[in-house]
Amino acid sequence: MGKVHPQAPHSSTSCNFTSKQETFTLWMKSLVLNGKGCTVFDSNGQIMYRVDNYNCSYRDEVPLMDQNGDILFTILKKQHKLSRYWEGYRFPDTRNDHKGVGPSFRICKTHRISRGDSTYEVELGLDKNQPYTYKIESNTCKSTCKISDKFGVIVAELGRKKSRCGVDLGEDVFTMVVEPNKDLSLIMGLVVAYSLINCKM
Repeated sequence: MGKVHPQAPHSSTSCNFTSKQETFTLWMKSLVLNGKGCTVFDSNGQIMYRVDNYNCSYRDEVPLMDQNGDILFTILKKQHKLSRYWEGYRFPDTRNDHKGVGPSFRICKTHRISRGDSTYEVELGLDKNQPYTYKIESNTCKSTCKISDKFGVIVAELGRKKSRCGVDLGEDVFTMVVEPNKDLSLIMGLVVAYSLINCKM
């Protein structure tokens, strides 16, 4: 397999909001030996985000970290009656066992449109009592996923990463394009929750 990213990863300072359209590489592997998770590189090959799940059999609570290992979101699996969903709590506001503060987002699978196609409803702004919605649409056959706002405008999009020759770099390497003026850590939280729902990490 070709290199996940052409340059070696180094630490960098991340910015919460994108100022322009930005492209990232998602490697659905943890840098921790025998761990599960993912590693996110920016266009310069520097690590931006990490998910390192040391307990591979436990996915009910997963932290999203920055390049320094500081937790940005804790993502929890919840269940109400027969429905399952995932909630993301932003740190440090929800440090005390997530009591008294609502989640920053909640994701649940709504329905399958056709074979290989699924949609997910995303509720955001719950922690600030300013709710709004996103939608995630995925195609497992094409290994694509897009996040759009309530008007249908694409916020972020994922697809298999290809080499300059057009060859797939592997089933676990993706390119993510994020549009300007978006909360990058929030987008990553949604991507992690989506991956957990689909048992991809």
